[in-house]
Amino acid sequence: MSWTAADLPSFAGRTVIVTGANSGLGLVTARELARVGAHVTLACRNSGKGQEAAATMTGDVEVRSLDLQDLASIKEFADGVSSVDVLINNAGIMAVPFATTKDGFESQIGTNHLGHFALTNLLLPKVTDRVVTVSSFMHLLGKISLKDLNWKARPYSAWLAYGQSKLANLLFTLELQKRLDAAGSPLKSDAAHPGYSATNLQGHTGNRLGTKVWDAGNALLATSADFGARQTLYAASQQLPGNTFIGPRFAMRGPTGPSPRSPLASNQATAKALWRLSEQLTAIEFPL
Repeated sequence: MSWTAADLPSFAGRTVIVTGANSGLGLVTARELARVGAHVTLACRNSGKGQEAAATMTGDVEVRSLDLQDLASIKEFADGVSSVDVLINNAGIMAVPFATTKDGFESQIGTNHLGHFALTNLLLPKVTDRVVTVSSFMHLLGKISLKDLNWKARPYSAWLAYGQSKLANLLFTLELQKRLDAAGSPLKSDAAHPGYSATNLQGHTGNRLGTKVWDAGNALLATSADFGARQTLYAASQQLPGNTFIGPRFAMRGPTGPSPRSPLASNQATAKALWRLSEQLTAIEFPL
């Protein structure tokens, strides 16, 4: 029998932060964890939308402002956290037109990887259990350019930039676990991917035809946000080895469990080099 959110254990007395929790997978993730007793912080760029999402949930939830495209906002958010059991790096943008963050990073690598890299390292001394980072099977498109992570020298490709950012999520998960182990920390770093779930993530391509294609795909192929969030909830609640990647067995559908990743996503040398580059770009280092 396939695992579902109905199988979540009690989170009573535990605290969870979910980034991007005002819609889609993040909303379902936050809602289900609050349902089983967690104190959940909805970390959202738009606090108004976060409050609207919180109003649909039962349990102990709060909304706090977090803009992953702004290192100053990330630092302010982290300063306001005293302790957290589980950090869920869920927020993301997908295949958007070229733009830069407040700190000059290409928006997809900046939001999906560098923002969460900064947040995780700032919060790590306050985390008691695990970090779960949401990647995608679209990491298969990805290749890390250490020389041009922010697409300043290459012709910009929205999809290749997205693939790079999702590959970066898995390399971050790998290197974080390696560093936690070396520091003798009991914390776990795991990742999850939703398969292909219908959320508002697909509606920001900046291309009307592209949006219509996604709308059709959502209607015909996609699973629900509840199904997609199930993968994250499993990674956040089950006893797993560090650097486990959770997803549907058949890429987009099927029972939840360990998922394959590309050879590039297991490259320890690239993971280490990306970590060092991320430290340089964000001026935030591993704190343990």
